[in-house]
Amino acid sequence: MRAKRRAETQRTIQAHALRLFTERGYDATTVTDVAEAAGVSPMTVYRHFPTKEDLVLIDQHGRLVAERIAASSAEQPMVRRIGGALIASAATLTGGGRGDDLTADGQFLLTRLRLMISTPALRAKHLDNHYALQQAIVDALEDDVTGPDAGFHAQAAASACLAAMHTALVRWAEDDGRAELSEVIAEALAAAFGDDFVDGNGRRPRGSQKYQ
Repeated sequence: MRAKRRAETQRTIQAHALRLFTERGYDATTVTDVAEAAGVSPMTVYRHFPTKEDLVLIDQHGRLVAERIAASSAEQPMVRRIGGALIASAATLTGGGRGDDLTADGQFLLTRLRLMISTPALRAKHLDNHYALQQAIVDALEDDVTGPDAGFHAQAAASACLAAMHTALVRWAEDDGRAELSEVIAEALAAAFGDDFVDGNGRRPRGSQKYQ
């Protein structure tokens, strides 16, 4: 119950922050403004979000991706495991919706991405999140990858997949979420890895000819 209440408080604060950042602008909105809108103290905001940037950037993506990778077969190539996890977690985050049919969580993600793209301070901070997600992926692969250069290979595979995903996220946000995010990520991964990339079930991503 305590974890549930914490998650609900965090989501409420973040929702008010995104609304204010969108309405007033990121730089023009203070943490105190967010606290007042959410009905909590600034200290409570900082307890959940150590920095102002975290109000936009903190999410559960790393946990979802790591769980998907851990559940995948260790016999698959790393790129397939990582790519499949990125696609599956995107489908979970957005509910598979698109455009006007986006779920509340999907719209929430779309708003966050728009802010990240348009705000220089957030673009810089986003690199920290990128490295954190990369490390979460490497950690999830750790028990299944062996050899003297195992860590390096896992980092390289994770970095390459995340670069493709970032390109997909930007495209999806700029297109106002009109496509299904999981499919856009699959397209980006297929474009990066060609016929070497298939999803976790051994198939090419859905709609893999869409942008070709």
